[in-house]
Amino acid sequence: MKRVAIVILNWNGAKMMHRFLPSVIEYSQDVADIIVADNASTDNSLQLLRDEFPSVQTIVLDKNYGFAEGYNRALKQVDNEYYMLLNSDVEVTEGWLNLLVEFMDAHLEAAACQPKLRAEHTRDMFEYAGASGGYLDRYGYPFCRGRIFDTVEKDEGQYDDVAEVLWATGAALMIRRADYWDAGALDGRFFAHCEEIDLCWRLSSFGRKIYCVPQSVVYHVGGGTLPKGNPMKTYLNFRNNLTMLYKNLPEQELRHVMRVRFWLDYVAAFKSLLLDRNWGEFRAVLRGRRAFKAWRSDFAEDRKRIQARRVDKSCKMRKPYSILWMYYVKGKHTYK
Repeated sequence: MKRVAIVILNWNGAKMMHRFLPSVIEYSQDVADIIVADNASTDNSLQLLRDEFPSVQTIVLDKNYGFAEGYNRALKQVDNEYYMLLNSDVEVTEGWLNLLVEFMDAHLEAAACQPKLRAEHTRDMFEYAGASGGYLDRYGYPFCRGRIFDTVEKDEGQYDDVAEVLWATGAALMIRRADYWDAGALDGRFFAHCEEIDLCWRLSSFGRKIYCVPQSVVYHVGGGTLPKGNPMKTYLNFRNNLTMLYKNLPEQELRHVMRVRFWLDYVAAFKSLLLDRNWGEFRAVLRGRRAFKAWRSDFAEDRKRIQARRVDKSCKMRKPYSILWMYYVKGKHTYK
């Protein structure tokens, strides 16, 4: 068994694996065990793996558990020191994994890290899902070095410094096995979206650190399962983001932040309806808020546990300003 396990969670991703697994095998097999965890695919994913990639190990799940619980169930069967969670639509590059392992070995305070993500289709641009490391603003809106809302920057080396961040993208997330389970793993109830931010925030609160190591570069397609603008994606993002805030916000901030988010979420909903004429998005925001209210009590014990373990009382990687104000009012569209 090697020190690293690259675990690719797959659901009906045969075309993506056919396209991108060769780069993972070529540039990683000397360093890592490569495992595909299949979320009960109905396409020819498993046959493809048997026929074209016999060196890749498989874990076959009995149904589609989503991103979060799918990974949890698969990783319970993986004992390597480091987990590398990798999307099936990621092309890796020579040396990408060695750089991450070397960084983690040299920085024992680091629980997790990510490479720099560039867009596979426009290869000199950052990729939306993680760019060069992510943060949250005061009200829970995520943004990255290289991507704020829909503004994605060209990569000109402006974020090539190793940086401590609040969250590392789930598209290419290296994490110590011990930290993954000590922090409680991904929250399987989320199904998909915000789960890696929630996990990284917990780790930061517990005194562990998250980094982006941009000398390691990968290319990500992104949006393959639920493309941007899909109402289900909007619903999951709003429901899970509010739940993440409820679980992780310090007590002194909880009431204020949730009150402000109430109004901001309704502004977003009515913008979708009145300006964008998008009835599906409008309903998705409202459904997300209702779903959060309906299951909030289910997370009360999680909140108690997180707050009891909190070491970083303020979470310095969570920015104290509103990114909405900075972006739309002050016109600051890039992280730099």
